Amino acid sequence: MDLFRNIILSLLVMLIGLSAEAKLASDSLVESTEKLVYKFDIKREIGPAAWRQTKDAFREADKLNADLILIHMNTYGGMVIHADSIRTAILNNKKPVYVFIDNNAASAGALISIACDSIYMRSGANIGAATVVNQTGQAMPDKYQSYMRSTMRATAEAHGKDTIVQAGDTIYKWKRDPLIAEAMVDPRTYIENVIDTGKVLTFTPDEAIKNGYCEGIANSVSEVLEKAGVKEYTIKSYEPSGIEKVVDFMINPVLQGILIMIIIGGIYFELQTPGIGFPILASAIAAVLYFSPLYLEGMAENWEIILFGVGVILLAVEIFVIPGFGVAGVSGIIFIITGLTLSLVDNVAFEFEPRHIKTIVASLLLVIFSMLVAIVGSIYLSKKLFSANSFLGHLALSTVENAEEGYVGVDMRAKSMVGKIGVAMSVLRPSGKVIIDNQIYDAKSEDGFIDKETEVEVIRFETGQVYVIKKEDDE
Repeated sequence: MDLFRNIILSLLVMLIGLSAEAKLASDSLVESTEKLVYKFDIKREIGPAAWRQTKDAFREADKLNADLILIHMNTYGGMVIHADSIRTAILNNKKPVYVFIDNNAASAGALISIACDSIYMRSGANIGAATVVNQTGQAMPDKYQSYMRSTMRATAEAHGKDTIVQAGDTIYKWKRDPLIAEAMVDPRTYIENVIDTGKVLTFTPDEAIKNGYCEGIANSVSEVLEKAGVKEYTIKSYEPSGIEKVVDFMINPVLQGILIMIIIGGIYFELQTPGIGFPILASAIAAVLYFSPLYLEGMAENWEIILFGVGVILLAVEIFVIPGFGVAGVSGIIFIITGLTLSLVDNVAFEFEPRHIKTIVASLLLVIFSMLVAIVGSIYLSKKLFSANSFLGHLALSTVENAEEGYVGVDMRAKSMVGKIGVAMSVLRPSGKVIIDNQIYDAKSEDGFIDKETEVEVIRFETGQVYVIKKEDDE
C-alpha cells in the first residue's frame, strides 16, 4: 500500500509540475503577443527641431526594441532638406513605421507620410500639395521642383510592386504609384480619373484609399492600431528632453528681441561708463543665450557668430584703444547688426530671391527695433535706476543736509575747481578721466565726445566728478 501511495504522489507531483510549466509557457506566449508601440508627434513645421526629435525618437525606439513606430502627424510642411532626412530615416528603419495623419500632411509632411509603411488618416484630413514654394507662397524655379518630383517618385517606388497574374499575363502594380506622388508636386502631370493638368494633387482620405495612398480611416491612435491588426500593445510616447524644451523656448521671437536689447543695452552702458564690467558681462551672457539655440537649430552658422564677435572686438578697440569714433567703431556696429540679423535667417545663400529678401528684411527690422528700444531704455534707466523712488534708490545717498539745520561740512573744491584747465587722460564718451593739477578725476563731457590729450575746462564739480568742456583756443 505504501508503494502504491508513493507512486500516486509522484504522479501528482509530476502533473502539478507539468501544469506549472504549461502555465508559464502560456503566460510567456501571451506576453510575446503584446506589441510595444513607440509613438512620437510631428505637429510642427518641418525643420531642424523636427529632424532632431525624429532622430532621438528612432534611437529610443531601437533601444527599447519597439515592435513598430507610430508617427502622429499634423503639419503644413516645412524645409525640404530636413523632410528628406526624415523620410530617409524612415525608409532605412528596420521596424515598420506607421503614420496617423491627424488633419494635415501637406508639402514636406506628404513626403514623410509616403515614406511610411502604412498611412492612416482622420476623417477630413488631407495629404499632398508638395510643390516647393517660397515664404510668399509662390512656386520656386523648376530646378527645385525637379528635385522634389524625383524625391517623391523615389519614395513611392521604395515600397515596391505587386506581381499580378491575370489571364496568363503578368502585371506589375506599384503599391504606391510614383506618378501620383509626382502629381502632388507638378501641376503638369495628368493621370486619368485622378488629376487633370494645371492642378496640384491633394487627396482626401477616401481618395487616398482608392489610389493606394492610405490603408484606412481612423479617428484615434487606438483605432489606427486596431485597423492595423495590433490587438495587444503598450504605447511608449516620446518626451522631448529638457534641452529640447529650452531650445524651443529660447527661439521665441519675443525672447530673441529681449536678448538683443540686453546685448545692445550692455554695450551702450559700457560705452557711457567704461570699466564698470557688469553691463558688458550681461551683454556677453545675453549673446550666448541668443546664439546657442539658433546654432542648435542650424540657423546660426559659425561665420555669422564670428562676424558678431569681430564686431564686438572692433567696438572694444574703438572704446579703449583708438581715440575718437571712426572706422573701427562704425565697422563694429555694422558687423554686430549683420551677425545678429543673419543668424535669424536660415540657409543664407546670397541668391537674393524673394524668400531670402523678405526674411532678411524682417530679421533686420527686429534687430534694429530691439536696438532702438535698448538704447532708449538704457538712457531712461541711467537716469531713473538710482533715483530716490526706485527700488535701487537706497544704494544712492539722497538725504539733503541743509545749512540751516547745522550741516556745514561742505567740500569747497566745488567752487575752487570751476574754471581750472586740465587734459583728457582718456577719450570722454562722455565719461572718462582727466588730469587737473596733477590729480586724476572722473570727468563727464558736457559738449559731446572729447579726444584724449585734449585740453578741457571745468565748468562745475559735483559728488567727486568734474564736468568739463573743450577749452576754447585763445585768439
